[in-house]
Amino acid sequence: MELKQIKLEKPEDTNLILGQTHFIKSVEDIYEAMVNAVPGIKFGLAFCEASGPCLIRRTGNDKGLEQLATKNAQALGAGHSFIIIMRNAFPVNVLPRLKMVPEICNIFCASSNPVTVIIAENETGRGILGVIDGEKPKGIEAEKDQENRKAFLRKIGYKQ
Repeated sequence: MELKQIKLEKPEDTNLILGQTHFIKSVEDIYEAMVNAVPGIKFGLAFCEASGPCLIRRTGNDKGLEQLATKNAQALGAGHSFIIIMRNAFPVNVLPRLKMVPEICNIFCASSNPVTVIIAENETGRGILGVIDGEKPKGIEAEKDQENRKAFLRKIGYKQ
């Protein structure tokens, strides 16, 4: 078995969701969950099929994001994995809907940070072991940091 690390590509103004699902029907169900979760969301989705023709299935409502999701899925090459690259919404807006998609088994991460995926590869395929999401902590939150966190959440409308 060989271990690999693959850095996902995404523009700074986007978020990504990386997960695992188990059925070709997932592509259409994830698409429906996304468009029904947030009006005006833009996204691309790619899914690595793990049997049969083993194609990267893709869809979305933004061709550029769909192409980027497909490029990332191709780099990962992990069976039954999916990646969503999205704009005009945050993961918190869509995760409840995605968690209700019956075929989704796992969400590895949902982030706007740089993401590196740790892959295991053997003679039959690849699997996702985990992710490195962003950077490691640089310190412990002080009182001023707490005030800034609370102000930020109110500024973007997540707290009152």
